[in-house]
Amino acid sequence: MTLPRLIATLFGIGLLRPAPGTWGSAVAVAAGLAIDHTFGFAALVLATVAVTALGFWAVARATAGQPDKDPSEIVIDEVAGQWLALLFPAAAFWSRGMEDWWLAAWPGWVAAFLFFRLFDIWKPGPAGRADRRGDAAGTMEDDLWAGLFAGLATLVAAGVAHGLMGA
Repeated sequence: MTLPRLIATLFGIGLLRPAPGTWGSAVAVAAGLAIDHTFGFAALVLATVAVTALGFWAVARATAGQPDKDPSEIVIDEVAGQWLALLFPAAAFWSRGMEDWWLAAWPGWVAAFLFFRLFDIWKPGPAGRADRRGDAAGTMEDDLWAGLFAGLATLVAAGVAHGLMGA
């Protein structure tokens, strides 16, 4: 397996069946939480930027010469999008100086995961446009849009939950 394909499939996670995108997202959540817990919020931000850049590179090379630029085994895009979604609850807790938010505030990262999967499958607006382009960059961009939408939806859900629950 070539290096770009190894990265694009997240070291073979994308070969798991069924639902390789969900497997990739679940692994991304676990890895993102581990990065935030071990190294802090800034490391999660840097890791998100790095995996996004690496994903653009790997997807372009792994799909070069193939008609399908978004085969189901490519899941590095899920990692980039899922980490983007996780940045929203992580930033909220980081800004409040809360350590170990990942354990205490599990609804935040569960919501980020669920909203990301919803928007990644649904592909509303710009996510759908990026997906329909049919190129390697579109493969990455549709998941980044899904991650942005998921992060915003997570914040809205937290606001509603805390407003309704009085927290």
